[in-house]
Amino acid sequence: MDTHPKITLVGAGPGDPELITVKGLKALQSADVVLYDALSNPALLAEAPTKALKIYVGKRANNHRYKQEEINLMMVQHALNYGHVVRLKGGDPFIFGRGHEELQYAQSFGIETHVVPGISSSIAVPELQGVPLTRRGINESFWVITGTTSSGEISKDIALAAQSTATVVILMGTKKLTQITHLFKQHGKSNTPVLIIQNGSMPNEQMVHGTVATIVEIAQQESIGAPAIIVIGEVVDLLPERMEEFEAILNNYHY
Repeated sequence: MDTHPKITLVGAGPGDPELITVKGLKALQSADVVLYDALSNPALLAEAPTKALKIYVGKRANNHRYKQEEINLMMVQHALNYGHVVRLKGGDPFIFGRGHEELQYAQSFGIETHVVPGISSSIAVPELQGVPLTRRGINESFWVITGTTSSGEISKDIALAAQSTATVVILMGTKKLTQITHLFKQHGKSNTPVLIIQNGSMPNEQMVHGTVATIVEIAQQESIGAPAIIVIGEVVDLLPERMEEFEAILNNYHY
């Protein structure tokens, strides 16, 4: 067995196992050890060699199997003992995934490291519903913000984003939905469309839409929870369902 220590951070994509990159798949197929997160699809483990160690190191809100420091150390120890460690992370490893911290830790031991970018849920999940984050004539930019910071507080950037015409995508924000909508209301955005997608790209996907003023009640009625992304902005009106609703209204309107 080749025990040359090597660590590859692989982005698993938003959930659907077919959305991993070809390069990510090749890394998995050459792994001696796979350390995988809660948001990476377990079906991808079948792509690793049968003899490879597969270790769950996932972290959910208030339920961390391992501390980040333990994951860092485990990654290095397994690379030194077994060879190629694939660190499989949901979405993209550098988008709120602490991937860069893990990379730096491994490099401090002189271990060969590689990064395979993943498709971020922040872009892919709305896109799979037919919603673009940017559209000519509607907006000129988009923000991707964490709803909950490392201290457990709501991100201060959300208040800044609420003042812009940008599409705002909020990850890890369902528990802060009331606070988030309050900030948008303060800036006169009560009628701004909102889309929430839970388990995006997966068979158990759920989706609700409304406005800043109505989305909290709608999400509660439909029992929407984590993991989910929140999309706030006029592009949400491009959701096929909403366009059908508007067309029906126009067809029933008599001039």
